[in-house]
Amino acid sequence: MQNINPKNFFFSNKLNYIFLFILYLSLICGFIFNENLNTGSYRDWIGSNEPIIKSFSIEFKETLLSYESFGNRHSPIYLIFLSIFLDFGFSSDFIRLINLHLCLSLIYIFYKCLKLNFPDVEKKYLQLLSLVIFLSPTFRSLSIWPDSRLPGLVFFSLSIYFFLKFLKYNSSQNAWYCSIALILASYISPNFSIFAFYFYFYFLKKLKIRNLFLLFLFNLVSSLPAFYYLFILRVNFLIAGKTPGFEGDLISLSFNFADKILIISSILLFHLFPVMLFKNFFNNYFFFLKKNFFGITLFLFFLIFFFNYQAIFTGGGFFFQLSQLLFKSDYLFFGICFFSLNLILYLSRLSINNFFIIFILIISNIQNTIYHKYYEPMFLIVFFTLFKRINLEFLFENKKFLIYLYTFSFVYIFARILKNLS
Repeated sequence: MQNINPKNFFFSNKLNYIFLFILYLSLICGFIFNENLNTGSYRDWIGSNEPIIKSFSIEFKETLLSYESFGNRHSPIYLIFLSIFLDFGFSSDFIRLINLHLCLSLIYIFYKCLKLNFPDVEKKYLQLLSLVIFLSPTFRSLSIWPDSRLPGLVFFSLSIYFFLKFLKYNSSQNAWYCSIALILASYISPNFSIFAFYFYFYFLKKLKIRNLFLLFLFNLVSSLPAFYYLFILRVNFLIAGKTPGFEGDLISLSFNFADKILIISSILLFHLFPVMLFKNFFNNYFFFLKKNFFGITLFLFFLIFFFNYQAIFTGGGFFFQLSQLLFKSDYLFFGICFFSLNLILYLSRLSINNFFIIFILIISNIQNTIYHKYYEPMFLIVFFTLFKRINLEFLFENKKFLIYLYTFSFVYIFARILKNLS
């Protein structure tokens, strides 16, 4: 009988399928027992999304024209789609189950992106990396309690897939597929629309003038219904709802980029912690920190001077909340931001492409509140598909990376459970 190396078996394709089934079963169990790791997901479903779906089913036109009165600042497109199932007589719970299985496509699309981006890495490792999305509290919560953000991420990931194919094969067809997927993502979750600037940066360099003009014209025409709905009919759902701690009927918009840079960079640092444990990455990161210590410190103090994010807004990311919980102040958060600022500056220094992505991620949030769930699991997907010149193949050469990543994900879920119980 052939000897089986336990390590090889652990990372074998056969075990990956077993692991996939176990993770899928855990999500189904979460559905049955109303799992709600992101506490707001259940409240959003009961208080906003489900009533809107029912309203669309009963009075479509009236609901569409008064959509902002429901206080939901997400696009109505996906909720309209779900209301169709209600018209066919499906129950709310069955619609939730449909949503769960539609959201599973995110894991498959991420895997397909990884295959394009890491052609020399064995599929079994890429499969395990993609399966870690099952352990994302946001993925689990929004799969169980339907919301527009996760389906928007599915189509955004699909746009990345076709974009990677475009870069690999230089095919105008893939540029069209990328644009169509991004348009769908933007109609479902408008914050993804700004990534059009990123994709067009590459389209401008590689497409012929005629194809580029037609593609631009197609995107312009496709955006007209959204502009008509927002600015002619004046159903401005983007500023619907309220910011906790603010008076007034509308959500507060904020262009305080000090808040956004510090909080969003700290969320990125949180999710890249398993990557930073590795010597190759950490040594380069730490060398950059030592070389630019004074400049990073000045930049941090400059941002702290303008920082105005309040705990009453809720959100703020893991480190901001931890700082408030332990010390009821921002001091711990600011200390961690020194390292998160170094991270985004280091990544930006590697490539203008990385700077562009980080810039888009920061400016894509125009509202006052900044929630951790907005960037999870999006950061993981974007980091492993769009960031350049990081040589991430080294992570797969050391099998400990996947162990660290899964351990980190389980600890994060445990922390979410403890927070919900407190």
